[in-house]
Amino acid sequence: MSDAIVEMARAKVNLALHVLGRRADGYHQLDSAVAFAGAGDVLTVEGAEGEGVTLSVSGPFAALVPTGADNLVCKAHGLLAQHVALPGVRVHLEKNLPVAAGIGGGSADAAAALRAFIRLARASPPETLIREIALKLGADVPVCLRQEACRMQGVGEILSPLPRLPAKAIVLVNPGVACETAAVFGALGLAKGQSHLQAMDAMNPETWRNDLTAPAIVAQPRIADVLAALAGQQGLVTSRMSGSGATCFGLAHSLAEAEKIASALRAQHPAWWVSASLLS
Repeated sequence: MSDAIVEMARAKVNLALHVLGRRADGYHQLDSAVAFAGAGDVLTVEGAEGEGVTLSVSGPFAALVPTGADNLVCKAHGLLAQHVALPGVRVHLEKNLPVAAGIGGGSADAAAALRAFIRLARASPPETLIREIALKLGADVPVCLRQEACRMQGVGEILSPLPRLPAKAIVLVNPGVACETAAVFGALGLAKGQSHLQAMDAMNPETWRNDLTAPAIVAQPRIADVLAALAGQQGLVTSRMSGSGATCFGLAHSLAEAEKIASALRAQHPAWWVSASLLS
C-alpha cells in the first residue's frame, strides 16, 4: 500500500439553496452557497492488474453502498478511461457520511475518485474535460471536485468564489433516515418552465434560505425534529437543512462551540449522526 493514493471526500453543505424555477428540459435552476465540512469519506486508490475497478467499502455506512458498476466511483473510472490511459485500480472507500443525506456523499466520493485516478495515471487532462466528466456524474460533482466554498448556479455547472462564510465551524446532524432527492423535488411540484423564487444575495447570508425544506419535511417528517433540536441550542449563528435533506446543520463561531453543541445533541439524541468540524 506504499504507493496508494489517499483522497478525502468531504461533506458538501448547502448553506443556502434557492430554487429559481424549473427549466423546459425538466432540470431545476438553482442558486446555492456551498461550503465543505471537515467530516468526510476516505478513498484509498492503488493500481492493479487488468482493467476496471475493484471497489471495497468499510465504515459505519458501508452496508448502504453498492459496489457494482452503478457506483459513482466506478462510473468515474469508466468515463475518465475514455480519454485518459488508466490502469486497473483497487479502491477502498471508508464510508463515514450518511447516504442520501443532502451532503453530497456520493458526489464527493466520485470527485475524490477522479482526483485520485488522474494522480495515479500521472495525467494532465484539460480542466474543461474534467469538468464535463464531473457534470455527467452528477450536479454536485463539479463543486465537490473543487472542494472549496463556492456559489453554485444553473444545474451545478456555474461555479464562482463565495465572497465570505457566515461562520467558522459547523455541526452536522442526521436523524438516521434517507431522503431521496427526486421525491423532494417532486413534492416541490414545479411544472416545466415554471419560475419560483428570487436568486440568492451572496453578500447577505442573513437572507439565505433552503427552498427544499418544506417539501423535504413532507417526504421525511423527521427533518422537522432535527431543525427543532438545532433551534433549541444556544450559541448557533443559524441553522438550516442542507441540500434535499435529511441532514441539517448549525453554524458556530468556533470549533470549540460547535463541539460543545454536538456533544449536547449526541446526549439528547444518541441514535442520530452528529459531527462538528471547521467549515471552509
